[in-house]
Amino acid sequence: MANQEARDPALQMLLDKQEIHEVIMRYCRAIDRCDEELLRSVYHSDAWDDHGMFKAKASDFVPVCMKMLREHCRATMHAICNDLVEVHGDTAYSESYLFAYHLMEKDGAPHEVILGGRYVDRFERREGTWKIADRVVAYDWDHAEPAKNGFWTPNPFVPGLRSR
Repeated sequence: MANQEARDPALQMLLDKQEIHEVIMRYCRAIDRCDEELLRSVYHSDAWDDHGMFKAKASDFVPVCMKMLREHCRATMHAICNDLVEVHGDTAYSESYLFAYHLMEKDGAPHEVILGGRYVDRFERREGTWKIADRVVAYDWDHAEPAKNGFWTPNPFVPGLRSR
């Protein structure tokens, strides 16, 4: 960020934390909208992602994630809370609680899977931009059951789409 040195340190800390928070929000949007370009943009090119069943470079995680979402999930919604960010120069550490809803096909029928966990991230500021350098998804709990017919017919709302 230009003129970083001239800023009040407390103000710079708040700006850094806000930028990191927005990266986490863009990650959730990318997942829920199946936006591969946006998902790639939140990671540094050499970033690592540990999503439990998939542990590899983030650049390898992105296409696998997009394929899985498109083929197995009709809809997802990720929500973040209790995000705590500690900034140490050009490195930052964050823990963000997440709730994730997945409407999935299982045995030919729609199922709802809701899970709780945490994104444990190391961010780095490179060339003035904060991005994820290392992510571990800590899995705390889940709940799964057949989907109930809860959609209004006719539905008066604008439908949520997986698009920009």
